[in-house]
Amino acid sequence: MSKLLIGQTLEALADPFEVPPEAAFRHRARGGVLISEGRIAAVDEADALRARASEVVDHGDALILPGFVDAHVHYPQTRIIASWGKRLIDWLESYTFPEEARFGDSAYARAVAGDYLDLALAHGTTTMCSYGTIHPGSVEALFEAADARGMRVLAGKTCMDRNAPEDLRDTALSAYDDSKALLERWHGVGRLGYVITPRFAPTSTPEQLEALGALWAEHPGCLMQTHLSEQVEEIAWVRELYPEARDYLDVYERFGLLGARGVYGHAIHLEPREVDRLAEVGAGLAHCPTSNTFIGSGLMRVAALKARGIGMGLATDTGGGSSFSMLRTMAAAYEVGQLGGTALHPAQLVWLATAGAADVLHLADKIGRLAPGREADLCVLDLASTHAIAQRAARAEDLWQTLFPTLMMGDDRAIARVYVGGEAAEVASGQAQVDDR
Repeated sequence: MSKLLIGQTLEALADPFEVPPEAAFRHRARGGVLISEGRIAAVDEADALRARASEVVDHGDALILPGFVDAHVHYPQTRIIASWGKRLIDWLESYTFPEEARFGDSAYARAVAGDYLDLALAHGTTTMCSYGTIHPGSVEALFEAADARGMRVLAGKTCMDRNAPEDLRDTALSAYDDSKALLERWHGVGRLGYVITPRFAPTSTPEQLEALGALWAEHPGCLMQTHLSEQVEEIAWVRELYPEARDYLDVYERFGLLGARGVYGHAIHLEPREVDRLAEVGAGLAHCPTSNTFIGSGLMRVAALKARGIGMGLATDTGGGSSFSMLRTMAAAYEVGQLGGTALHPAQLVWLATAGAADVLHLADKIGRLAPGREADLCVLDLASTHAIAQRAARAEDLWQTLFPTLMMGDDRAIARVYVGGEAAEVASGQAQVDDR
């Protein structure tokens, strides 16, 4: 059985930060994506593929893209998203830590995990890399919910053994043991992947960072995720806690937590040496523009970092980020780029939210592109989802002008359909039933 999806299609051919953006994608005004056994079998003109399909789904003028890939989220912060008035350290103390303490209750963790994944799917996001809490059950809950939906999801237990409330601290030994047990149970099961996850340098002792560095060395095929240089107060705190380190990144490097499979969130206030080392080792960065503006962190230098050849993916940073939508996140990335003096092209925004993020998560052979052999996780965008967008798109002279209003003004109404493994996802709509026990 082969299913043919018809619509406008957009195939990534190259990184639009490395070639002229207009040359980085192939656009077909009446394209087709042929799906067989949960994978993309072919992408071509729709008429060229019809004879190979047993089922045809015509999405008209809608744009078929890879499902969005969110490179950095905290699913346990779903219910504190859009909380008022704090910067990073105050945010953690006032909102994050009290909420994360609730995830010792497995029923609560399961409720939030399901709610988060449904919200992500409703916004066209089919893969994310998430932090859990210190509770192993928080990771179990997300993996179980993702597996039930057939989603490709990465996650890890957040490790903290200092500078956090007592009920949210583990130890160097328990962080290692719990992470290893979760890794051995879940990594590679279905479409799931385990990520070694120290929250950030201030909440881990040297002993814990060393233990997690040892675990990564034992399992080098896993990703490792953490935070880096998000706010100036945070960087000053790291200097106090690790006075022997040359800079923030050096803390991680000293403990074996710098490498090509490292995903470093934010990376706003980097020193030149840190940029050099990130480029040298081939590490990946997660750009979190709605979070960086919402909690006042600063403006990431996206174009400059990409010019150094550093891999980068876009991220909502739920719930420090103020939206579940990768469309809104692309709009914020554009605004941040403008404030930094570089207007990102729509092709670059789409890349960061799809292929770029997949590359950073070392999933380029599986997701993030409309290409044969990739898993058929797809997002279908209505490019005239509201009157405001439609009247602007009607004046467009090419695809990019047509797409750009949706990137800037679109929300979940623009998500016409989401496919996970080639099957239309059942996306919850209407009033959510929130279990807030």
